[in-house]
Amino acid sequence: MPYTHRRSASMARPMSEMNITPLIDVMLVLLIMFIMVIPIATHSLAIPLPNGTGTFTIQATNTVHIDAQDRLYWNGQELDRQALLNQLATAANMAEQPVVRFEPDPLASYDRSSKTIALIKDSGVEKFAFVGNEKYRTFGAD
Repeated sequence: MPYTHRRSASMARPMSEMNITPLIDVMLVLLIMFIMVIPIATHSLAIPLPNGTGTFTIQATNTVHIDAQDRLYWNGQELDRQALLNQLATAANMAEQPVVRFEPDPLASYDRSSKTIALIKDSGVEKFAFVGNEKYRTFGAD
């Protein structure tokens, strides 16, 4: 008699359950890789703080100017970045804040201008204006 192999009823049905153990293993490995790749937040953000009061006069309208050599001026008087911060902080702490106008030279560097704008913003000055933008209306149209 030839041997006939009969399949049992349980073997005839397809397997309907998925083995998720390898999926969990892969997800854990990816999680560990992301934890190792993401740097630990050990950097510090240096925020300049005023270290005194402003020594120049504060008027109802003040002008911060940057010349072509990237020197800073407060109402026409040259000063460094820390002294500008002190002036701005003094102006921001006044009961009636004066207007601070920003007027960079056309040849002033973008880096110095953007850092000065950020300094003005961080000082707490609320009345801020850009002056002389009409000079740049034809930018690149020469």
